Amino acid sequence: MAPRKRSAAAVAPAAGEVNPKAPCPCGSGRRYKHCHGSGYAQPVLRPFEGLPAEIDWVALRELVPAATATLTTTDGRSVTLASVLPGGTPALVRANGEILLGVQLATSSDDVSRDLGTALAAALEAPAGAPVDPGPIGGAGSAGPRLQELLDLSAPFEVTVHDDFEFWLEGAQVDPAARAGLQHANEMVMPTVRLAGLEAAYWCRPSDDRAHVRWVRPEPEEQLLDALARLRAAEQLTLGEGTRYAGAFRALGLLVPVWDVPAETPGADWAGPSAELQTRLEAALAVTEPLTADERRARAGLLSRQVTLR
Repeated sequence: MAPRKRSAAAVAPAAGEVNPKAPCPCGSGRRYKHCHGSGYAQPVLRPFEGLPAEIDWVALRELVPAATATLTTTDGRSVTLASVLPGGTPALVRANGEILLGVQLATSSDDVSRDLGTALAAALEAPAGAPVDPGPIGGAGSAGPRLQELLDLSAPFEVTVHDDFEFWLEGAQVDPAARAGLQHANEMVMPTVRLAGLEAAYWCRPSDDRAHVRWVRPEPEEQLLDALARLRAAEQLTLGEGTRYAGAFRALGLLVPVWDVPAETPGADWAGPSAELQTRLEAALAVTEPLTADERRARAGLLSRQVTLR
């Protein structure tokens, strides 16, 4: 006799449990049984997906040394997002009640959004001028909220790039030791410019003789690679004379193409050539025909120049 099939009620999870086939409560988009319901939770590849200006969130996390942006919580509170805070602390509350949240953390879990959301939730509850204690940040199984649950997703996200970390102090008086520490941090800041009129495109100069344009792109990787390959085959994947496409890296689920540019040219001057490249790239993205043989070879070359940061 064939075995009897179990009814839906027989296999339903007990009260308080998550249906294995239901979306995982962490917000990853995967089924629970393939995410936190498994013995090992897979990383959330795009932790900032759904936030305004996801590509700039990635840039502040991975590319930009000193920058701020203003966030608004669901209950209307204002929060200053910083690329990094003193000592790598995840959050702090000034004596005047201003909340600062640092996006570059010393450690992270499988979901950076939950790490930052946990820190922000603790800061929202902390009294003015008191240390923020969010508990373990970056450990497995963090149960705090995600940023997407805490922030007003309709609020604009505008990045301000700073030359140094003076925004840490905002005019506060500090002792000589703290001032010396700030000076040391300022000396480590890589010159960086956000290119005007473009989203998440940044010029940086890591040394006197090297400079790059790094551009976080929102497109799906396969579609973007096809478009870049079309431009490469047509010898249009440059920012002008003396520049070259250096490769790309993956960061938090998005692709970041990089160009080498002459170090002596001021960073702001690359906004125009980058805008022209944007126009060519948009045209290439709109092409739906299969890649030609030359374009396929160009694509293979692009793939050999890619690395993954996370």
